[in-house]
Amino acid sequence: MPKPAEGRKRVVIESVEPEIDAGRFAIKRIIGDSVQVEADIFADGHDHVAARLLFRFDQVSGWTAIPMQPLGNDRWRGEFPVDRMGEYLYTVAGWIDHFDTWRSDLEKRIAAGQDITVDLLNGAKLAEEAAERAGRDDADALRRWAAQLRDSNDLEVAKSTALDPVLAIMMSAYLHPAMETRYERELRVTVDREKARYSAWYEIFPRSTAPEPGRHGTLRDCEARLDYIARLGFDVLYLPPIHPIGNAFRKGKNNSVAAEDGDVGSPWAIGSEEGGHTAIHPLLGTLADFRHLLEAAASRNVELAMDIAFQCSPDHPWVREHPAWFRHRADGSIQYAENPPKKYQDIYPLDFESSDWQGLWDALRDVFLFWIQQGVRIFRVDNPHTKAFSFWEWCIAEIKRDFPDAIFLAEAFTRPRVMQRLAKLGFTQSYTYFTWRNTKQELTEYFTELTKTRVCEYMRPNLWPNTPDILSESLQLGGRPAFISRLVLAATLGPNYGIYGPAFELGENRPIRPGSEEYLNSEKYEIRRWNLDAPESIASIIASVNRARRENPALHASHGLFFHPTDNPSLIACSKSSRDESNTILTVVNLDAFHRQSGWVHLDLKRLRLSPGESFQVLDELTGARYLWQGLRNYVELSPDKTPAHIFRVLRKIRSERDFDYYQ
Repeated sequence: MPKPAEGRKRVVIESVEPEIDAGRFAIKRIIGDSVQVEADIFADGHDHVAARLLFRFDQVSGWTAIPMQPLGNDRWRGEFPVDRMGEYLYTVAGWIDHFDTWRSDLEKRIAAGQDITVDLLNGAKLAEEAAERAGRDDADALRRWAAQLRDSNDLEVAKSTALDPVLAIMMSAYLHPAMETRYERELRVTVDREKARYSAWYEIFPRSTAPEPGRHGTLRDCEARLDYIARLGFDVLYLPPIHPIGNAFRKGKNNSVAAEDGDVGSPWAIGSEEGGHTAIHPLLGTLADFRHLLEAAASRNVELAMDIAFQCSPDHPWVREHPAWFRHRADGSIQYAENPPKKYQDIYPLDFESSDWQGLWDALRDVFLFWIQQGVRIFRVDNPHTKAFSFWEWCIAEIKRDFPDAIFLAEAFTRPRVMQRLAKLGFTQSYTYFTWRNTKQELTEYFTELTKTRVCEYMRPNLWPNTPDILSESLQLGGRPAFISRLVLAATLGPNYGIYGPAFELGENRPIRPGSEEYLNSEKYEIRRWNLDAPESIASIIASVNRARRENPALHASHGLFFHPTDNPSLIACSKSSRDESNTILTVVNLDAFHRQSGWVHLDLKRLRLSPGESFQVLDELTGARYLWQGLRNYVELSPDKTPAHIFRVLRKIRSERDFDYYQ
């Protein structure tokens, strides 16, 4: 093994956290966050070690340094703020702090009454060496200090100089650069806007928004729904594909392979003679109508999210213009999508092994850029796991370089490693397995994984109780209580969640057949008319849940999610606190949609900042009821025929200036 370029570097840096796959991928943060970095930093022998955290915004050349603090057992910690969207770099450096070692030994010798004449000369030599590396003013100050250390005629002045904290600070600023060990990697942080961390999505099919029965809805009809969506408390309106729909092999109602006259087809069979991924279905309206919808939504503090589905109907212009972008079978025909024995002849997948892959990549990126130019910044990407990983890494980086406020939600109900890889590659948020996690043990284990392991550094969950593709068994069987409990779980376990409406608030739970998660009369294949004023609607409960989310900062992040034990497996209890601990929410949910359940919640009082004997109130954000609790064991009873969940705000007792108690 050859000699190192600089063998005098004695410090070792190991186990830097956070670091994803040896620095291959960036961690994720939000504007205003801080990044806490830890590392094992040590050296041979007994000399003192010092360390610093270096960081910079990607477009800035110079590093900012922050001293790291020892935690014990050679572990060090530092923290830096991120206040701009984009990418930051960070790394760690350590060195032998000869001056601090000298000063520590000097203090011991002074305490022991030993002669320190030579020690003072050693300190003077260190100060003079630092002066050689300093600017003129600091160099002059260091030389004056060195002269005072050499002046043995006034030992007390020399001692005072040696222990002057200002001297220590200045010495640390002029360490010998050749002696500093810098971590071999520069690590990255992707910084997004607040909407990436906290959002409430509402999905709607614009073609089903016409007030008259049987008419194809338009974007203007969709605009008329904005007040309703805003009253429910959602801040993201997500639209399935709004592009022209192919005619060839068009699907009929209930996914029938043969369409009848008047069948509208699936919005995911994209493309016809009217255009492709940058066109709008003519029955929905025009590009001007779309921009008007964007503006109308923004005026209600609702942001529009578009569905990007990179697949084509046989009628898509790309099929004629770029046949090389599709895989061909041995007989020369284009390979349609299939999952044997199922066939999806209305959809042609794109071939990411195409000889013209570069042209394909550019065209797909340009689809995003077209809609960004119209004002869209949020994209729900359909089935990203069926497209090349390398494409997504390049495409998202290309877009976020110029539009760092862009948000990408990965709709990838696939294997865990694949979902995680997509998040590492740049997807801002991800669908999850929440839809199929029903028991207390399943929910606890899954959300512990999402919030307590390194997955939380790069993957932001977006929780959906239902989608147009997924009507879970729990909703099919549990009815209204199941819809409410799954709503509360989604809205409180994660800061990002969404529902497919109005199917959700109206309790749509009829599968096409037993054992299937497909809806009967699925809106994917036909226009549906929804009675938003139906008595069975849980719209008022949804509005209450979203109001609780808005008013309680504890629910704006995953920070501090903690599961409290209960003595009943049908009751799940968890809490969250805001970062400043001024706001705490405790959620208790009855997981049994059929029976009243009761039991004792065993609170971790330290997590809630409560004393063992302290009485406190909890305010139910859903009903307004208050309960007086005390100690770690408190009784809960929830009936599915009423409200099967509590969202408690913990109110702590405060002593007022007038000497009486109140709760806050």
